[in-house]
Amino acid sequence: MLRRVRQSLKGEGGTETRENPKRAPEERGEHSNMTPIVDPRLERYAEEHSSDVPDLLERLSRETLATMKSPQMLSGRTEGQLLRLLVKAIAANRVLEVGTFTGYSALMMASALPPDGELITLEKDPRAEEVARRYFAESEHGHKIRLLMGSALDTLASIAGPFDFAFLDADKENYPRYYERILELLRPGGMLAVDNVLWSGKVLDLEDQETKAIHALNERAHRDPRVDHVLLTVRDGVLLARKRD
Repeated sequence: MLRRVRQSLKGEGGTETRENPKRAPEERGEHSNMTPIVDPRLERYAEEHSSDVPDLLERLSRETLATMKSPQMLSGRTEGQLLRLLVKAIAANRVLEVGTFTGYSALMMASALPPDGELITLEKDPRAEEVARRYFAESEHGHKIRLLMGSALDTLASIAGPFDFAFLDADKENYPRYYERILELLRPGGMLAVDNVLWSGKVLDLEDQETKAIHALNERAHRDPRVDHVLLTVRDGVLLARKRD
């Protein structure tokens, strides 16, 4: 089944569609081991027809792609703008993020919060923390962000709700556990966005524990009477769930 996903990225005659070699490395995906589920040309088209991002985020993206071990974890412009619009659409005042990485998504969401809004973001990698804190300090929205280090499960247990919006993009094997705790912390009518829920198409095969955990989360949300939800083929798959009133 995964082979069909990969074959859909090929052009006429079954040959791989080639990227423009003159494009920057991050645009060609040379730093990523994530198999695209959408034709990269369409991904670029979508990005080019989404709202621009500040120069600060462009610099953060370039540094992440050039220096971080797993740069494909960066949410990027299209998904970042989606998160920003969702936060703005529901007039969120308090946001929870599980998985900061270098801070791109946190800064995008914080930019949609009011001046007195708060975004709590959880991370465990000191290298990612160092980059994120540097860019938070530069941003006009950095004062809204509180970065907490340590085990996300332990930190979540100590955090008090309610939150209006949550974004989950952390270790995949704990996705079902994160989902349950985040739902407890969301207010009625609050929204949760979960990244990587199609996992490069591997959810069709279930060959490893990470993929099985992601599939378990998708199945749980699909059968959960507490939420209304949709699974989108944005980037690597985004699950949106609204906690029912």
